[in-house]
Amino acid sequence: MAEITTTEGARFPCVEGQALLDALLAAGLFIESPCGGLGKCGKCRVRVMGDAVPAPVAEEQACLSGEELAAGWRLACALRPAEDMTVALPESEGGHAILAEGYMPALTPDAVRGEAYGLAVDIGTTTVVVSLLDLRDGRELGTEAMINPQRGQGLDVLSRIAYAQEHGREGRDALQRSIAGAIEDMALTLCGRCGVSPSLLGRIAVAANTTMLHLFLGVDPAPLGVRPFTPAFTRGRDVGAGEVGMARLAHARVMTLPLVSAYIGADIVAGAYVCGMRERRGSVLFIDIGTNGEMVLAHQGRLLSCSCAAGPALEGMNILCGMRAAEGAIEGVRIGPGGEVSLQVIGGVKPRGICGSGILSALHEMLRCSLVAPNGRMARENELSPEDPRRPLCCARDGKPAILLAPDAVVTQGDVRQVQLAKGAILSGVTALLERADLEPGGLDRVLVAGQFGAHLPAGDLMGCGLLPEALDAARVEYVGNTSRTGACVALLSQRSREDMEELAREIGHIELAEMEGYDRLFARCMRFPAGR
Repeated sequence: MAEITTTEGARFPCVEGQALLDALLAAGLFIESPCGGLGKCGKCRVRVMGDAVPAPVAEEQACLSGEELAAGWRLACALRPAEDMTVALPESEGGHAILAEGYMPALTPDAVRGEAYGLAVDIGTTTVVVSLLDLRDGRELGTEAMINPQRGQGLDVLSRIAYAQEHGREGRDALQRSIAGAIEDMALTLCGRCGVSPSLLGRIAVAANTTMLHLFLGVDPAPLGVRPFTPAFTRGRDVGAGEVGMARLAHARVMTLPLVSAYIGADIVAGAYVCGMRERRGSVLFIDIGTNGEMVLAHQGRLLSCSCAAGPALEGMNILCGMRAAEGAIEGVRIGPGGEVSLQVIGGVKPRGICGSGILSALHEMLRCSLVAPNGRMARENELSPEDPRRPLCCARDGKPAILLAPDAVVTQGDVRQVQLAKGAILSGVTALLERADLEPGGLDRVLVAGQFGAHLPAGDLMGCGLLPEALDAARVEYVGNTSRTGACVALLSQRSREDMEELAREIGHIELAEMEGYDRLFARCMRFPAGR
């Protein structure tokens, strides 16, 4: 067994053969690992201090430069310490801006006799939001939010499914403990701040995507990752809080909202319900844009849904200078006629990287200025005349073209391709729904954009990068916020609403995009960016 010491003074053991990444997580120390420890993303880098630096393995040689390897940088997922060592962890990100607010319909609470308080929980792949409500009058007393602690086992659902498969029962238990413990801690913090005894918490309503619900309930998510992508359950569950690892709230009952399929989860059912998709007139598209793109189309009394794996690029991951929406992240970019770059940075500090909204904003500007062509090809410095004001923005990284936004922030050709894949996935989903409904994009009366990512992205950038159809009128785009949380609030306060959500989930039809005839051609077509505008 090796003893690991961080440069900040933390000490913890690492058993023989254990990856440093797993030892860090067991010690409660987080480090980014978008690929779930598979050695592909290169984000879980640590620096081994001193002279006894282990020789790099193949994964490290593929992800790290020669200079980084020589300086002692290694990947925590690939490093298996055989002796005591001291490591420096990457600089932690500052506070994150997490979206909690969302559209909330009017309703009359119907609390069960004797129940005074409850919790509404939104478990997102990226963030977790918990609200404390008075069940007697529906008042929201307080809200807590944090980054999902499961991100150490992967930034998207497929990475977490892979982690659970690789580590078996122990992995599933670790994933469940981390999320249940986080929710329990947030609940107790809320109770303390609001002067409410935890013993008075009677109900906990949980909305989440299908994978997050399986992990929260301790259910094996493996079938969600392979055809025919079958969830273990679709109806809402009612279990004791102690059964899902919240021993300090064991007296409370946990109710999970219903889901539609493996990739249309309770969060989407919650959003479709609070936005009144069944009752809205005309043709309305509800879409939640994030690591997954989930959408529901209401047209002529019919509800049809689909989902697509957008990947973590829209969350700032798998991007060379990508980071979460935290202090120092570029979230807005404008390129002036003289080539000058104006940046909007979270916290107003020196740029440290680019978050998801920033990469789309930058790409929109590069498309507008013809620094990126509709096929995704980035302009090279030698293709522009010396007098061209855009030329100073052109540079290279690893021999490939890039655009310089700030000293520590560039957008590379590889970054553009990552966004292009995400854009192709989302637009192909929207297009497939419209084609199935025999509806032109211009025929959409409203587009409701939900979720953390969409709330920070101007409609102009959504349209300018082509995530939504070019023919759509940007004035018809409406942001509805965190409807997963507000849907959990509604379910918590109203038995009738919970019953209605069960009916709604059964009414929503689902298209499996990968099984559509000609989908590969549709996806390829949807990867093309709009011409600069």
